[in-house]
Amino acid sequence: MRIAVLMIAAASVYAQRGGNDWMTIGFDAQRSYWLRNDAKISPESLAKPGFAMEWKYKIKNAPRQMHAITSPALLDFFIGHKGFRTLGYFGGSSNSVTGLDTDIARLEWERQLAPAPTGPGTAACPGGMTTPVTRPTGLGYAPLPPAGRPRGTQPVGTVGLPGEGAVTIRRTPPPPPPPPAKPGAAPAFSPFSPRIQWVNAITGDGKFHSMYVSNGETPSPAVDFLPAGAFAKGLAVFNGVAYVATSNGCNGVANGMWALDITSKNVTSWKASANVIGTTGFATGPDGTMYVADGASVVALEPATLKVKETYKGDKAFSTSPVVFEFKGKDYVAAATEDGKLVVLQGGKPAASLNVAGVTGALAAWRERSGQHWILAPAAKAIVAIQVVEEGAGIALKQGWTSRELVAPITPAIVNGVVFAVSTGQGPTIKQSKPAVLYALDGATGKELWSSGTTITSFVTTGGLAAGGSRVYVSGYDGTQYAFGFPIEH
Repeated sequence: MRIAVLMIAAASVYAQRGGNDWMTIGFDAQRSYWLRNDAKISPESLAKPGFAMEWKYKIKNAPRQMHAITSPALLDFFIGHKGFRTLGYFGGSSNSVTGLDTDIARLEWERQLAPAPTGPGTAACPGGMTTPVTRPTGLGYAPLPPAGRPRGTQPVGTVGLPGEGAVTIRRTPPPPPPPPAKPGAAPAFSPFSPRIQWVNAITGDGKFHSMYVSNGETPSPAVDFLPAGAFAKGLAVFNGVAYVATSNGCNGVANGMWALDITSKNVTSWKASANVIGTTGFATGPDGTMYVADGASVVALEPATLKVKETYKGDKAFSTSPVVFEFKGKDYVAAATEDGKLVVLQGGKPAASLNVAGVTGALAAWRERSGQHWILAPAAKAIVAIQVVEEGAGIALKQGWTSRELVAPITPAIVNGVVFAVSTGQGPTIKQSKPAVLYALDGATGKELWSSGTTITSFVTTGGLAAGGSRVYVSGYDGTQYAFGFPIEH
């Protein structure tokens, strides 16, 4: 044990491909669901044969109501006492966390962090682990590759392309540096800084757990964070503080936001005036400001203190968590309302809106290499793409493409210009649900490039999308984790 800990601490001889790791639900603190850069995935490569299921793995877990395996946090490249690893961390509704070697679907470790809940729970308050695990992340926007540079770290020539053999030696330029910090913004996160690396989780008893990424060991006892039985959403850790939202008033726990100083163990909370809306709970700007959809309001909270900075009061209740994105050097916040309107805010005031019916869950935001900005919304039976365009001194929203028909779609993931969308198959009950299908769409046009067909044999609930290392991950309700990508020679 001592050797393992020393190996982790000494090194963390660690590299990360361009800050491209899927660290938390929604990829980043902004909840963009946008992986900027990938070596193999692109609209051009997905239009050709080769992309398929690489592996599937059944994770031990007992589903609770409609909750099962959460979307993973990923570590694309790690050097530890076992050598090189590409790792994924999957939370289970039975209060467990599983670490997998995602290159070859090999179990690295399993941890039962708290006893599995007893009793059936309810649909609104299932008990157990309800928020995905997370890795500590930075606040700045992930950098884009410079104009004209090939996507990802793709090697020169055909070696390493799908079906063209393995890369044994790569000479590639270093990843682009992060953009300069804005005045008042937190220092830019450097994935190359030596440090102990953690993966974090909140179990159904409200305790906050810190585990070594390499072996899942917990060197310190779990910390009291939330009251037991809370329904937690969107766990994120940055600048030494853990944040999470609570909703549905489960077990008498107030709806709102909670902050835990990991060093001092002090807990701060903010009580919402209504239920916290959406699947990601909150989104965070590059200056650390957190945005929460609270009934008919979007509330901006200061980091650490959770003091209210500003509040936008709308006419109707919101139906999604916010997403934060940058356009022409300004930060914007977008969320959808239950009466079918997509609202974009800037500085706490409306900047643009567009009618988009039936949107729930969480939005995604991304930008083409050409400069075109998009917001993607999971509607009742499709993914709706909305263009963000410049209009005078401000912005406007324009209707873009609409995907093929999907059953209960969730927030899509964008990888290097490819939109991955899931037709979850989820019905009102387990018996009324059917197997999910993963689709790859051209991000600029919505054209279908690929689908998983009948590969996935269960419907999808909490197993939202994640991506990294030229793979896309999705979990079935039955606990089976699927990884889709191009074949890799080992």
